Amino acid sequence: VRVSAKAEYSKYSIEPASPIDFGAMLKGTKKTRTVVLKNKGMLSFKFHIHRAPQDASALESKSSKQGESAPLATKLSTRRKSSSSTQSHLNLGVFTVSPCSGSIGPGDQQLVTVECLPRQEGTFKEHLYVDITGR
Repeated sequence: VRVSAKAEYSKYSIEPASPIDFGAMLKGTKKTRTVVLKNKGMLSFKFHIHRAPQDASALESKSSKQGESAPLATKLSTRRKSSSSTQSHLNLGVFTVSPCSGSIGPGDQQLVTVECLPRQEGTFKEHLYVDITGR
């Protein structure tokens, strides 16, 4: 009986790379940006997007490279993400991310939409954490 197997980590890319900047906006107007999660491997994987821990700036510098084993801490300088998921959206102050979780098959990609709607003057920043299973 011949037995064989091939083991590998999830292979992925996140485009564009962090940070995403919405630039200057008028109070009460809405802008949308899109991020693409691509599955470059042979196996399906699940992803989940949530608010990064307070020490996210350390994670951001480590994980700004595509496909790196550390999760991506994504800085939002007025941005929003969208992708197919099981959870519809995540509200982070003036930012709304949708969807926040899902599964991506081999060779497929998922669009994640980040929407910004500032209702007051100021500068707004958030860090997102994209967790990919089997990375």
